Amino acid sequence: MPANMNMLTLSPKAHEATIVQGDHYRFTVLTEKLIRIEYAEHGNFEDRATQAIINRNFPIPKFEVVKKAESLEIITKHFHLYYTYGPFSKSSLRIDVKNNYSLYSNRWYYGDSFETLKGTVRTLDHQDGPVELEEGIQSHNGFSVIDDSKSNVLVDEETIEPRAKEQIDLYFFAYGREYKEALRDFYKLTGVTPLLPRYTLGNWWSRYWKYTETEYKELFQRFQQEDVPFSLSVIDMDWHLVDIPAKYGSGWTGYTWNKELFPDPTRFLKWLQDQELRVTLNVHPADGVKAHEEMYVPMAKELGIDYTAEHPISFDITDRKFRDAYFKYLHRPEEERGVSFWWLDWQQGTTTKVAGLDPLWLLNHYHALDQVKQDKRPLILSRYAGIGSHRYPVGFSGDTIITWESLRFQPYFTSTATNVGYTWWSHDIGGHYKGYKDDELSLRWIQFGVFSPIMRLHSTNSPFNGKEPWRFQESIGTIMKQYLRLRHELIPYLYTMNWRTHQNNHPLVMPMYYEYPFENHAYDAPHQYFFGSELIVIPVTEKLDSDLQKAPVDVWLPEGRWIDFFSGRVYRGGKKLRIFRGLDTIPVFAKEGAIVPMAKHVPHSNSVDNPTALSVLVFPGKSNTFELYEDDGESFAYQTGKYAITKMQLDWENKQFVILPVEGDKSIIPENRELNISFKGFTNMNKIKVYINGQEVDFIDNYHSETNTCTVKVMNYDTQSSLVVKLPDEPLIQAFNKHEEATFDLLNKAQISFELKDELYQLMKQDKNKFDLLLELRSMEIDENLYDALLENLID
Repeated sequence: MPANMNMLTLSPKAHEATIVQGDHYRFTVLTEKLIRIEYAEHGNFEDRATQAIINRNFPIPKFEVVKKAESLEIITKHFHLYYTYGPFSKSSLRIDVKNNYSLYSNRWYYGDSFETLKGTVRTLDHQDGPVELEEGIQSHNGFSVIDDSKSNVLVDEETIEPRAKEQIDLYFFAYGREYKEALRDFYKLTGVTPLLPRYTLGNWWSRYWKYTETEYKELFQRFQQEDVPFSLSVIDMDWHLVDIPAKYGSGWTGYTWNKELFPDPTRFLKWLQDQELRVTLNVHPADGVKAHEEMYVPMAKELGIDYTAEHPISFDITDRKFRDAYFKYLHRPEEERGVSFWWLDWQQGTTTKVAGLDPLWLLNHYHALDQVKQDKRPLILSRYAGIGSHRYPVGFSGDTIITWESLRFQPYFTSTATNVGYTWWSHDIGGHYKGYKDDELSLRWIQFGVFSPIMRLHSTNSPFNGKEPWRFQESIGTIMKQYLRLRHELIPYLYTMNWRTHQNNHPLVMPMYYEYPFENHAYDAPHQYFFGSELIVIPVTEKLDSDLQKAPVDVWLPEGRWIDFFSGRVYRGGKKLRIFRGLDTIPVFAKEGAIVPMAKHVPHSNSVDNPTALSVLVFPGKSNTFELYEDDGESFAYQTGKYAITKMQLDWENKQFVILPVEGDKSIIPENRELNISFKGFTNMNKIKVYINGQEVDFIDNYHSETNTCTVKVMNYDTQSSLVVKLPDEPLIQAFNKHEEATFDLLNKAQISFELKDELYQLMKQDKNKFDLLLELRSMEIDENLYDALLENLID
């Protein structure tokens, strides 16, 4: 395996100059804001990597040590540690964090419990609404602790063993509210997030259902006819034999294809590949391999098990010999004929024969490692197994119940997981089981899924529970299909954010307080999050107001101007407001100057390749640069420079938008592209000029007044050329001046009396001061949501 293809870069020994040590204690100053704290009565300390921590070789930071007969102090610019020797206790060890966030909450005593901004949790299985989350590394008070005392040791990538002796092993984070810096150093300490294959960012189809090969093909042919793209086929457990003789026990674990359903698995997998679909299979490994399996005899022979007596092969992922046979006989053959990766549906506890070693963590680690051995990017679908699990994406959040309460929790759950670096959650979009049929709920869940890390539709084996758009009311099914297409259009943007996450620069999903750590409102908006560097998303998690036919959404918009991704309406931030959205849209806001590169929709295609036609959304207000990242989508070739960067710039001061010649490996992307550059939230620009390499060229343009969008189309753009769209000098930001039109649309759809509609419309048409108008509306004692909806239409 080439050195640069290793899954983990292990550099666990800290520089000697960072260590302050006594007979029973050791402190390692990793940064001016991060210190390792150890205590061991036996005097032996662990310098090897652990399950969570793989790198302690940080640059030597500035710090001061004050050593006295009765005490020890370690001082950096950001914390002051006091230790009076002896076993750690509240009285012997404390740290003062140098911030002024509060009068009394900047001191940590050893053993203290304290609140952080939370992290994540192993699973949402069987949950209906909020669950208690584990602690994370980010804290409103500016400090947190990772306890690594129970973590097992990584001798190397392949060998894991318990610590020889017990010790206290903590990592104290004192990053204040520099959340992004804390996350960067957390990744340096615990390992990078792998670069996901490109196909993972499209739509996934998953259903717990006993499909036949014919039914499955008909399903995807229907998807193609309906112009609904998918990139990944997730085949649940019924691909393998389930109804087995009672003497072998449960059929929950299995590895032999059910030939009654799939007579020729190779043919079936080849057909899926021909549809440009990748495949993952569901496995529950806990019961090992029984004698009915096709691969039982050769595997039993290799492991020295009496196959003539049909003795079962027990599952033991801690055993190297079993593990090698597990991959050789159960997984590699399927991968060779078309399975891309595995869904490790582990629900069988936390115990192995090695004390404290979680089989889920081992499965995640060894499956990811096995893929790297095949020169594949590490990829699984599995549950979270503690700190460091971000090295093994993608996360499967479990079997949630189909209710509004479940949906309502997931935006917060997804963004908060960033506080432990776990940024690639995959939910059962639409919910797994139980609950109730609610077409509106299903639509809102899909809309959230499109703007979440992984978009995987899923449902259980009820004949009434499926996520095919044609199962729903026609009007809702039509919107679902539009959003599923949008997900594939967003892949260029998503893949760039995937790269930024891998480079430890900017996770796809972040809580609002990462960018606004000193804004109290940022902590009071748990339901909204950043979606990449350019967008804020606030999923709709409440039902429509039956009178308004719109759903209420509480939003906090930071200072500045924010442009609605769909409507092009410009909002002034610095306020909390309640906004309303019909079924066909959700609140997605672009920052001033945002640039969002997308793929132009290709009808009836599942392709996620680097597109031949780009649709670039550009939003007004500020200068900005976006670097579109593209590579081959799957291999490690990017590590040797085989990737392309296309830099796009909005130069607001000089009124121009620029696409620079591609940098890097030019063979990665099409030589020529169709460009569709949509300036959204702009006034009607009728004096645009376009230049390629300094020469003015012809182009096609149109203006869509409903969305304030001017689109410039350039055919056959040479990607090695520079393109400049020169904008007119006149004011470019479209002020919202459609108050009367928006009010009419709101009232026209509202399910209220005609008399009230007339009264409100006449009032809103009057040329009154807005303050007086609001007072008059309030005096009418109309429904609160109706009042707030009218108020939104008055906001500039």
